[in-house]
Amino acid sequence: MNIKPIKNESDYRDALSEIESLMEANVDSAEGNKLDILVTLVESYESKNYPMNLPDPIEAIIFEMERRNLSAKDLAPMIGRPNRVYEILNKKRTLTLPMIRNLHDQLGIPVESLISESK
Repeated sequence: MNIKPIKNESDYRDALSEIESLMEANVDSAEGNKLDILVTLVESYESKNYPMNLPDPIEAIIFEMERRNLSAKDLAPMIGRPNRVYEILNKKRTLTLPMIRNLHDQLGIPVESLISESK
């Protein structure tokens, strides 16, 4: 097994090519083990060089509202009175910890998304 660290874009492309050639490998084979190691290396390289930014908290809420066909009124049990919901959605007021907990528990929005700063 000839595996080396991914230090630059050329190494990265080579690793991706190698991964593609190993996609049909059996899990408990030498090729399967090599695939696991390469995937781990690529994930590490990507997290350092291509970080994914978390969505804006309000965008995350609106996305979930659209996905579930919810109105602002439907958020009242999680956020508070309708005027409070509109203040949050219009970025006039920030989310509180209880609101974040409620939105996470009831809508499944990741906490990490809800605590990131609004843009």
